[in-house]
Amino acid sequence: MIELIVKGSLSYLLGSIVGSLLIGQFRGVDIRNLGSGNAGTTNMLRTQGKAAALAVFIIDLGKGWIATGLLAPLTFPAQIVPETGALHAWAATVCGLAVIVGHVYPVCYGFRGGKGFATFVGAVLGSSPLLVLVMLVAWLLVVILFGYVGLASMVSAAAVAAAIAATSPEPRAPLLAFALVAAVLIVFTHRTNIARMLAGNESRAMRLWLLGARRRHG
Repeated sequence: MIELIVKGSLSYLLGSIVGSLLIGQFRGVDIRNLGSGNAGTTNMLRTQGKAAALAVFIIDLGKGWIATGLLAPLTFPAQIVPETGALHAWAATVCGLAVIVGHVYPVCYGFRGGKGFATFVGAVLGSSPLLVLVMLVAWLLVVILFGYVGLASMVSAAAVAAAIAATSPEPRAPLLAFALVAAVLIVFTHRTNIARMLAGNESRAMRLWLLGARRRHG
């Protein structure tokens, strides 16, 4: 249990390094006061440009990958952090969820962070790289068909959980638990997007959406 607490705490602190807020500090802006107010890649792209958005995406994805791909399997000296035996298999689950929570509620920035999707992608990449292909396909399909980036994020997160559930569940219980809880969290952080979509005033990714529109009406 000590191992999970230590690794989870470190992952949370890692998640609290929010890319858009860090880059914003160098630029003298707080992205939470610009555009949609979200501390994420899409809002950074719309308000600060492609280079800043790419840097944000790399930071936010990278910390998710570090948490599950490097920190979770790390073996500490037994005298410092004894392993948790059977619970060791849940280290990636704890680290993955903790790094996302750290991004959404960063202690470094007054517990006001982003929506966690890029960090979720990184955590999936560190846990099971092939699942990122499932995410990418689902994300692209939704954006092309409907144009909503937020909806694509939620659907692709759910697609990961569905893909894991469709495989043998017994040895993948920790990974499935991570995917299910993370998908619920991603939906929760996108609740304002859901409200805007229902109200009909959510912004669309026009180029990709128009590609889908032409295919449907062409």
